[in-house]
Amino acid sequence: MREDKTGERISFRLESSASVEAASRLPGRVSLKTTVRFRLNGKPTVLHTDDERHLLWVLRTELNLTGTKYGCGAGYCGACTVLVGREAVRSCRTTLKQVEGKDVVTIEGLASGEKLHPLQRAFMEHGGFQCGYCTSGMIMSACALLLANPHPTRGAVAQGLEKNLCRCGAHQRILAAVQAASGEKATSS
Repeated sequence: MREDKTGERISFRLESSASVEAASRLPGRVSLKTTVRFRLNGKPTVLHTDDERHLLWVLRTELNLTGTKYGCGAGYCGACTVLVGREAVRSCRTTLKQVEGKDVVTIEGLASGEKLHPLQRAFMEHGGFQCGYCTSGMIMSACALLLANPHPTRGAVAQGLEKNLCRCGAHQRILAAVQAASGEKATSS
């Protein structure tokens, strides 16, 4: 990974000709490298790779953005949630082809320098995490929720995050954190 003179991130993945040839012989699967362009955390990003690769693995392995977590690999748990446009998507099920020309934001892209995003700050202040594994996905889903509805009720927050799993049981603190970040008083209603 490097940046070119224009500030675009460029990634090159080296593969032997034998592995490319072997992949092209798999039934129903032809691996073709292509150029994929999108904005990642506000920066232009250019990748030269197979556009059928899942965004999660490109973020973690090639771009070294490990805040987005692998949970279930099937899009059920939400640990891998990122924003594409203003929508929360599961990066474990999203291909590079699907983000072509779009804005992608990961948990690393929320803060502004050393200044945490209000959701990040609220999660810390309200203890909206325990083990922390689901936290980045919860925050990204909450971010999409607040973009669509800046002042949700507690019930709307619960409904908006119901597809994100937290095995530690920090749900009440998570709801309080999201409401605090939205400027709403965290209530028990």
